[in-house]
Amino acid sequence: MSTSADEIKLWYQRHVNSGMFAALAFLGMDVAEVEAEGWMIRTADGREFIDCLGGFGVYNFGHRHPRIVAAVKAQLDRMAMSSRLALNPRLAELAHRLAAITPGELQYTFVCNSGTEAVEAALKLARLATGKPGIISARNAFHGKTLGSLSSTHREAFQKPFLPLMQHFGEVPFGDLAALEALIDDSTAAVLLEPVQGEGGIHVAPDGYLAGVRELTRDRGVLLILDEIQTGIGRTGANFACEHWDVAPDIMTLAKALGGGVMPIGATIGTAAVWEHFQEAPTVHSSTFGGNQLACSAALAALDVLVDEKIAGQAQTKGARMLAGLRALAAEYPEVIVDVRGIGLMLGLEMAAPDISQLFIANMIEQQVIVAYTLNFTGVVRLEPPLVMPESVIDEVLVRIRAALDGTRQVMEQFGLAPQN
Repeated sequence: MSTSADEIKLWYQRHVNSGMFAALAFLGMDVAEVEAEGWMIRTADGREFIDCLGGFGVYNFGHRHPRIVAAVKAQLDRMAMSSRLALNPRLAELAHRLAAITPGELQYTFVCNSGTEAVEAALKLARLATGKPGIISARNAFHGKTLGSLSSTHREAFQKPFLPLMQHFGEVPFGDLAALEALIDDSTAAVLLEPVQGEGGIHVAPDGYLAGVRELTRDRGVLLILDEIQTGIGRTGANFACEHWDVAPDIMTLAKALGGGVMPIGATIGTAAVWEHFQEAPTVHSSTFGGNQLACSAALAALDVLVDEKIAGQAQTKGARMLAGLRALAAEYPEVIVDVRGIGLMLGLEMAAPDISQLFIANMIEQQVIVAYTLNFTGVVRLEPPLVMPESVIDEVLVRIRAALDGTRQVMEQFGLAPQN
């Protein structure tokens, strides 16, 4: 039995979220997505969209990469979920592979289902390993929306409805080593940072900052947790963003692209030293579905593709091409774009005002290119296309961005919209 477009809209409003439906309708995206492949998404009304959002960093390998899909299908024919009472070979292999590919002395992995779960595990692990409660994260950080990770996601709109949050969570400006040093005290268990702030507006760590944080935390006996949920698995032009600065954490969190764009999965990876207490009490933190065979099979295939197809190198080369094109456009449209920044294929366009950002996104939808703003800073439009997107398609995206900028500038002139100082 087929479902009509009208039924989908009605059910979304009545049974999913009417506010979300209204936001999608405002952008002209109140249409069902029905098929995706590579960098294209097809909708029920027959349109094809170039995906430059990439599921907020999920689709590094594109939609339905054939090797990853084949691995999941093959596993499904044998066993889908774990019994939880026998050794899981796919989980063991994934943990082994992650230990081999991640930087520094990361050795043990807890596998869950999402990024916020991976952060929750990291926070619990840090407190367990140190016996201390304090967690310091950066202003404009985004680490998830479950209670622990939300306590380190410093945006009032997300936090205020759920106050009081967990105690002993501190905040410092991103990139300010002196402020971090001043806040660390005898109660601090860990510092939690993104190498590139994604939802904070695509802010790359200043040169020397992460290395300074690593030295500071080591000197003060504090753990360093790096959130690579959005930056990991090739997105920034390295397998993991921290490798740009030769920094290795005590704990790393992964998710999003780790599942190859086919299965949801998250991972918390730590050194042997921090994992010691998990060894003594292996059931103190667990997940019913975490590490299931289907998700692990997808992740293993994704790691194969990451290496075999030199995905990080593709991100580096194509990112440089797109960044140059965006900067040229910014020079032509200074009243619309005030800054272009990023690394690899994790790029941001800071618009002259949040309203102009919304207008530009709507114009991009008209051009059949999917983009979105960053959650903590709505004035920045993110571009995170699949890393396998051909350069010819990147060039086509730049053409469509120009058309969207033309449309945005026309509306700004028509209604007297001025940049915000």
